[in-house]
Amino acid sequence: MSGVVLDFTKYPIPTQAFIGGDYVDCKDSAKHELRSSVNDEVVTSELQWASAEDVDIAVAAAEHGLAAWAKLSNTQKRDIMVKFSTLVRENAPQLTWLEAVLVGKDHRIGNFGINEVAEQFIYYGNIIHQFHGQVQTPRDDGSLEYVIKQPFGVVAGITPFNEPLLTFAMKVAPAVAAGNAIVLKASEQNPLSTLFLARLTKEAGFPDGVINVLTGGAEAGGALASHMKIRMISFTGSIQVGKLVQQAAARSNLKKVTLELGGKSPVIVFQDADLEKAAKMSAAFLALNGQGCLLGTRMYVHEDVAQEMIGRMKGIIEYMGSSLGSNPLDPSTLTSPLFNHRQRDVVMKFIEEGKNEATLLTGGSTVGEKGCYVQPTIFINPSKSAKVLHEEVFGPVLTIVTFKDEQEALDMANDTEYGLAAYVHTKDLGRALRFTKDLQAGMVSVNSAMAYDRTRPFGGWKQSGQGYENGVAGLEDWSQTKSVLLCL
Repeated sequence: MSGVVLDFTKYPIPTQAFIGGDYVDCKDSAKHELRSSVNDEVVTSELQWASAEDVDIAVAAAEHGLAAWAKLSNTQKRDIMVKFSTLVRENAPQLTWLEAVLVGKDHRIGNFGINEVAEQFIYYGNIIHQFHGQVQTPRDDGSLEYVIKQPFGVVAGITPFNEPLLTFAMKVAPAVAAGNAIVLKASEQNPLSTLFLARLTKEAGFPDGVINVLTGGAEAGGALASHMKIRMISFTGSIQVGKLVQQAAARSNLKKVTLELGGKSPVIVFQDADLEKAAKMSAAFLALNGQGCLLGTRMYVHEDVAQEMIGRMKGIIEYMGSSLGSNPLDPSTLTSPLFNHRQRDVVMKFIEEGKNEATLLTGGSTVGEKGCYVQPTIFINPSKSAKVLHEEVFGPVLTIVTFKDEQEALDMANDTEYGLAAYVHTKDLGRALRFTKDLQAGMVSVNSAMAYDRTRPFGGWKQSGQGYENGVAGLEDWSQTKSVLLCL
């Protein structure tokens, strides 16, 4: 394992930056290699990373695109966005393939991301007309006050390696719907599907320069965060890098910064919960093989039902682990590897340390000699300071703790610097309403595993970030407010 054979020639692999409506070579002639997380084979050795000079060129292209985009009516913009969504669905096989051969993303999760790209562009395309300002009641002197929302102009986005398609849509769709032109940097570890999407923006009719996509390392990211002509940047990634983005923004032109910086989301299971449903929902932490900011990776279970709940989780996790190493292009495959070797090493370091901080219930090892497969892992009885309990592992690791009463569960759930999502399982409506109010998280789900929805605000508390994506709040986040006093 992994003995999976993949054909890397089925579709062309995009390796250039997409700037001003065309694929272009980057100024730095160096080429970079990407290896498959499935079997360690080379997918491409031709990937081009953007430099600060390329960012300057992309920003200039965005300025031209911004002017052309502003000339279109809301109806024309909507039609282009909806056409783009149609093209995304028509090209789903190629998008699925690009994600599968590089990072091993399974068919189910891959299709979810593709569908969300299409739905995000449809959603924001259709609420452009509903994006209203506000008119105040006329003043006694006959003057009129009103408030309007306007674009920032040229904006930027930086997306992570785990969900490049979904995060592309969460940033680009509301940004352009609000009237901006954008330069987006895709993760250098997983850029291929995003670079391919860029071509579809041209086919859909977006004016050249409205959407520009490049990839690269710290130089490109730093250039976007510090660029004097970029007025807003949205970053999804780690707390450490998010702080660097905000510092660069402050040192340059005080551009607005929206940050989504991960989580260590608690799952709280009360004694009256439907344990079968709660276990199935909680197993969602294995989506993306644990590489998701929303996933519930620390579980608090009432002591009266702990033994049964732990047994249920162990059974589900071991069943899921038995399919590791399957072909990601097979629709029946339900699991993925970790998406790159660096992340595999990070996860295994957490697991090895966890063996000294908690009791290993199941898993805890790599799988096979090739690829980035790690067994789904459960720890129980962790020490109060255990890293696997408090830090974001970003891998298939669940830590389970028991509690005696509601207050203890609340205190433990809130004992973190993260505040992105939380999950509560109970049949008691009063408890659900009371407990969700007191949880320190931006998104809470009750008896469900899904905190994400394109129509609801997506954002975290504490060090999980600032600003919002999704819903009307996401559209407003990419806009600035102007108040006007009109006297005649």
